[in-house]
Amino acid sequence: MTIIYIIAGIIIIAAIVLAIFRGNFDFAGNDAAEEEKIKYQYKKKNFFLTRSEHYFYDALVDAVGKDYRIFAQVHLSALVNHKISGQDWRAALAHINRKSVDFLLCDKAYLSPKLAIELDDRSHERPDRQNRDWEVERIFQAVGLPLLRLKNQAEFNSDNLAEQIKAKIIS
Repeated sequence: MTIIYIIAGIIIIAAIVLAIFRGNFDFAGNDAAEEEKIKYQYKKKNFFLTRSEHYFYDALVDAVGKDYRIFAQVHLSALVNHKISGQDWRAALAHINRKSVDFLLCDKAYLSPKLAIELDDRSHERPDRQNRDWEVERIFQAVGLPLLRLKNQAEFNSDNLAEQIKAKIIS
């Protein structure tokens, strides 16, 4: 019986030594294979919005904050249903997956989307961005959600902004 314990002990010690040499065992409790899976690293951004988006947000709150909830950087997949019968829903999701709008106004009672807002800076002059903008406009028109495009500027007049929003939501 003692020989069986000796052989079992040798097998266990050999397995531990082999694991150490292969790098799959770490005395600190870290699994080397799990560490290898960490492919990307991230760092918290200091600000959620750019400076100009923040200025616009403040003007937007002044213009309609009493009437609507305001959300920033909303992905299209949160606004439109891509699982339509008869279409490849994975492809439809992939088509809108990395698209978002700068701001979204929702009613306060049900958080129902009422108006999407895009601030157009110089990047919207690029042909690839214009194609993206055209497709976003097409999608919003198809689902019946108004989209207001505004040229990005240093300052926004809250009263003027409120009028543009009201006209877009009513139309």
